[in-house]
Amino acid sequence: MVDDDQYYLISACKDNNPMLRDGITGDWIGTFLGHKGAVWQVRISSDATLAASASADFTAIVWDTTTGEALHTLQHNHIVKSVAFPSQPRPAILATGGFEKKLRIFDLSRSTTNATPANSTNGALNGIQSPPQSPPPSFEVGPGVHGGSIKSIVWGAEPNVIVTAAEDRKIRWWDLRSRSVVAEFEVDGVIGSCELNSLVGADNTAGGAGQGSNGIVGGNSVLSVAAGKTVYFFDGLAPRQLLKSTKTPYENASVALHAGTRRFITGASGGETWVRIYDYDEGTELDVAKGHHGPIWSLSFSPDGKMYASGSEDGTVKLWKYTQDAYGLWR
Repeated sequence: MVDDDQYYLISACKDNNPMLRDGITGDWIGTFLGHKGAVWQVRISSDATLAASASADFTAIVWDTTTGEALHTLQHNHIVKSVAFPSQPRPAILATGGFEKKLRIFDLSRSTTNATPANSTNGALNGIQSPPQSPPPSFEVGPGVHGGSIKSIVWGAEPNVIVTAAEDRKIRWWDLRSRSVVAEFEVDGVIGSCELNSLVGADNTAGGAGQGSNGIVGGNSVLSVAAGKTVYFFDGLAPRQLLKSTKTPYENASVALHAGTRRFITGASGGETWVRIYDYDEGTELDVAKGHHGPIWSLSFSPDGKMYASGSEDGTVKLWKYTQDAYGLWR
């Protein structure tokens, strides 16, 4: 979120082209052109000045969101599936992971900007490429530890702790100072998603001292994981501290938590194409949102919690209102 009433949505797709959109209306702002393979994941910095994309073309690219320029092209030896920025303005470091099974940390401040023009929103770039620059230096965290490709990386409020979710069905919390694992948790199925959900709208009075049942604390964050037929919710500040897990009848590809209403949403893989809404405390299904025609790989609530977005194999991102009031396109 940039201002109280302005935020952005960024999407990845198998067509190689990440897109930036207005988060409230979904209006297209720009397309980042430069990848030569499917883009598996894309992130935007907390101040929306930078974006990063992970691609099947063996690269991760850092983009300037204002000009559309590719600032850094980070070469890897295999498919890159995950990227993450720390939560700070115009971050100078980036974490990457993928089929190499390596968690890498790149120091973006120690490389001259490689301004490779891409699509911009104002059409000012003319396609002229600048001379190649030396890539940013990097180091690997925990060589040989991951037993499968790294599907997701999460950087929370603590800058020295980073979380990885891998195909070996393990969630790992890393201390970047020692470059070692500080906690590990094995889930029951193949990991679909692993995301940090801020507790927008959490009731600080519930349960006394700001804590409701099942460990949700107003103002803190929760690490939400979809794996197999189970969704997991971990304390966002305490490594491996499981707040709650819920079994569902479906193979889950994605999950997102809304603390204010104490509900969470899931998207399934396989033949399921609906977003399902659950009660967090009871684990019961409350409603479904129909409209997609393929597995739902990504779910996220807006920063104000009044809407959520779903990204599907059908090539669409859908916005769903989650408030009784007029909002965004629903005015």
